[in-house]
Amino acid sequence: MAPNPTIIKAVEQLGYRVTVGDVAARAGLNINLAERGLLALASDAGGHLQVAESGEIAYLFPKNFRSILRNKFLRLRLQDWWEKVWRILFYLIRISFGILLLLSIVLIFLTISIIVISLSASSDNDSGSSDSGYSNRGGGIIFMPHFWIGPDIFWFFDPGYNRPYRRQRTSPESSERSQMNFLEGIFSFLFGDGNPNADLEERRWQEIGTLIRNSRGAVVAEQIAPYLDDLGTGYQRDYEDYMLPVLSRFNGHPKVSPEGEIVYHFPDLQTTTQEEQLQPTEPYLLERRWRFSSAGSGQIMGAIGLGAINIVGALVLGSLLKGGEFAGFVGFVASIYWLLLGYGIGFLGIPLIRYFWIQWKNSKIEARNQKRQQEAIALSQADASLHKKIAYAQQFAAQNVINEENLIYTSERDLLDQELERKEQIDAEWQRRLESGS
Repeated sequence: MAPNPTIIKAVEQLGYRVTVGDVAARAGLNINLAERGLLALASDAGGHLQVAESGEIAYLFPKNFRSILRNKFLRLRLQDWWEKVWRILFYLIRISFGILLLLSIVLIFLTISIIVISLSASSDNDSGSSDSGYSNRGGGIIFMPHFWIGPDIFWFFDPGYNRPYRRQRTSPESSERSQMNFLEGIFSFLFGDGNPNADLEERRWQEIGTLIRNSRGAVVAEQIAPYLDDLGTGYQRDYEDYMLPVLSRFNGHPKVSPEGEIVYHFPDLQTTTQEEQLQPTEPYLLERRWRFSSAGSGQIMGAIGLGAINIVGALVLGSLLKGGEFAGFVGFVASIYWLLLGYGIGFLGIPLIRYFWIQWKNSKIEARNQKRQQEAIALSQADASLHKKIAYAQQFAAQNVINEENLIYTSERDLLDQELERKEQIDAEWQRRLESGS
């Protein structure tokens, strides 16, 4: 089984020497999952175990362990290859919708031109033939073109066609937009740019894990509430049932104060490999609002304009195709006419539906954000009772740092050598105590 990529990333961010609590808090992972993942990763990547006097375990990994894993697991090599291929495929998918729109417009207006020219030629020559290369026989129109030179549409494919537009933008949002060419902008106009809260659960548990670490492994429910949804009502909220998933995830234990208040202790998150400073956290979990499109306003207006041209052209073509029988190029276009019209309607219909869906979605997000913000405000305006509850929780706060000085065993070196060194340390400690008279 391939290692968990979330654990791999956390180990790299934490400097290649970690505890289970370090990884669980940084990645927001379940404690048991983090422990199993670290054991598997240490086994596969040539990591080492370090045991402290307290019995706590730290994991030390070589800095090139990604290369070791990549050489060992075919799946990881294939995954790296597929990520590169998928970036290219997804880019082609994104620009394909713009290409189809342009192709639809070209087909529609080219067919209209052919029909109009053919009808005009037919009215001038009762014999049904003309020098233009078109013939009308038995009610059918056959297109026999010598050549056709159309407008140069290939500038749409140039990722740098809007460079002057890019230079005029300086804000981060506009910088993101300016990196999108016109064909990518059409895809963004149609389908948006993905779920902005796809990582919401990951962010939620990372914030909670960091908050618990900042509180040195002991918190009250009011500190966690701004990061949770559905806190319940009535007795469910009074009895703090919403803390059960947090306790389960980080292996926490409830403690009851003499006044009957409940606080929560997380021993596994109190062990670390280095003295940590307070890490920044958001006051509450903020869901990001959905954006209609990250394309520039000019790109959006251009997409709407092309969509309108496509529909108008399709309607005009439909009126010209009524009651006629066509062959050749015109016959082919006539056979896919409803596909062209449907694509034009969908091109403007899908973004319109999505616009109203986004408004509804954002109203729900705003309501949830307001609830979590209210919990954060209540925490910042804590009364004496809540301050007393937090103070009681801090009785369980601690930080157990595993450093080189308090190690009794490491799998990096031979066990006999470590026992000899340990014996010397013990003898030195006894000598020190004897000399001090203790």
